[in-house]
Amino acid sequence: MHKRRFLQAVACAAPLATALPLAQAATPAAPAPVLLTVTGQVSKPNRGPLNKVVDQMMGKHGIAFDKARALTFADVLALPATEIRPTLEYDGQRHTLRGPLLTRVLEAAGAPMADTLRVGMRAVDGYNAELSLGELRRLGFIVATHLDGQPMALGGLGPLWAVYEPDRFPELASKPLPERFAGCPWGVYAIHVG
Repeated sequence: MHKRRFLQAVACAAPLATALPLAQAATPAAPAPVLLTVTGQVSKPNRGPLNKVVDQMMGKHGIAFDKARALTFADVLALPATEIRPTLEYDGQRHTLRGPLLTRVLEAAGAPMADTLRVGMRAVDGYNAELSLGELRRLGFIVATHLDGQPMALGGLGPLWAVYEPDRFPELASKPLPERFAGCPWGVYAIHVG
């Protein structure tokens, strides 16, 4: 008698068991975290002003804004990539860095493209490098996502690094290695256009 009830319970539960994975698959995935926020003169914002609760690092670094373009890692990867091969100061060797041109990131945010525009690039440690858009364009700055084919980790040079290839410019290639990268914040998480 108990065996019959057990078999009936299993028979009733079987459709539920197969429906459960389908229901789980239909659940939308959590949104990806934002890795880069472009503030200032942006005409394609997708978020509102600085939030004092969730934007702690930006607040501590003195960043304030009314609107911004927030980009996930996937958003940055979706932009056309460029490869550069600078000699890095950390080991004196050439490495392959890949990521979109910084100008493409700014275009995705709807920033104006005037050469005189000032662009500040803020790293997670608070370091801020500021250059004109014309200088960033001339030097071929990229927002690197990969080093030697591997995504860069937070705690290393990444996950994003605003960088260029100083070896291509005689006036920069003649400087000591550490001086060539003074305007290249690794761990960049915010860019201000203005």
